[in-house]
Amino acid sequence: MKSIFKFCATSVLALIAGVQFASAEVKIGAVVSATGPASFLGDPQKQTLELYIKQINDKGGINGEPVKLILYDDGSDANASRTFATRLVEEDKVDAILGGSGTGNSLAMIPVFEEAQIPYVSFSGGVEIIDPVRKWVFKPPHTDLMACQKIYEDMKKRNISKIAIIAGQGGFAKSMEKQCKRVAGDYGITVLASESYGPRDSDVTPQLNRIKALPGVQAVLNPDVGQGPAVVTRNFRQLGMTQQLYLSHAAATSGFLKAVGSDAAGILLPAPSLLIADSLPATDPLKKVLVDYKTQFEKATGKEADAFGGYARDSLLLLEDAMKRAGSKDRKAVRDALETTKGFLGTVGSINMTPIDHLGIDLSSFRMIAVKDGKWAAAN
Repeated sequence: MKSIFKFCATSVLALIAGVQFASAEVKIGAVVSATGPASFLGDPQKQTLELYIKQINDKGGINGEPVKLILYDDGSDANASRTFATRLVEEDKVDAILGGSGTGNSLAMIPVFEEAQIPYVSFSGGVEIIDPVRKWVFKPPHTDLMACQKIYEDMKKRNISKIAIIAGQGGFAKSMEKQCKRVAGDYGITVLASESYGPRDSDVTPQLNRIKALPGVQAVLNPDVGQGPAVVTRNFRQLGMTQQLYLSHAAATSGFLKAVGSDAAGILLPAPSLLIADSLPATDPLKKVLVDYKTQFEKATGKEADAFGGYARDSLLLLEDAMKRAGSKDRKAVRDALETTKGFLGTVGSINMTPIDHLGIDLSSFRMIAVKDGKWAAAN
């Protein structure tokens, strides 16, 4: 009888231990736009997260605990982003959250994470995500404001001082247009005209014709993401416009190059060094990080790596690094560790965060990129 009791007791303890072991995991939530109009952003982000979560778990997880990725596809809908954000917090009880393929998606989720006091690392470019600084929100991608500043630096170098802007109506486009207008005077730039188009517009020749007819315009700036830059670029060439065409870093995708073909020749845009990783000198401290990510992603997916997948890589590994330094998945400890990140090498550059800077990169980590022979190349 005693042996039976001892066996049952041991079995119960083993069962309890098994349950405790099973629950000992790091739960990371993610919301991306893997489908819908922004899928060219979200799909490589989803694939990157899955690739690196597997690598982390193959190496023993984080602080000895396996990582469980709970990922939702918002279909490029900001309202769906907020719904999934609430689900991750209230139902899935995740330890930290990544994602927001678009600026509008990230902004829709931020109030949920701030109220829940849970660390959130965004994949989006809008400066409003981290300015003003929000206690629980971080992001590695270059901001739209930085894109304006990098473009204007290049314009000054080329003696361009009078420009026109043509932008879409999405969250990123509106934000970058606002930022570019706000800082134009700091660089001696005058915006002579501002045109807009809708999310489903497949032709913008009327808007471009108005710009073309305006005397003095030396360059045209298109701050947008999605199909807009491709439509603008094609129509720009069809009209025989001779001004310099600038796009934002949101157009730095292989999909854009395929969509516009030879029409891309001569455009200029700011972008992370990932686009020209193979041509960087061996002495560049980022080269190994960039080539490693590019090689791994392309081997796993058969697709060309781009900056947007790189943002997902950086965000996840920033979170892993913070959890390791905190020695815990405790939300506050992880938040505090994120805020003290120093010298983290990401695809966007060397990241150094502080209590007043939840981005951690400066303008020197941006490159001006051109298209030569159908490929990305460093601008002259």
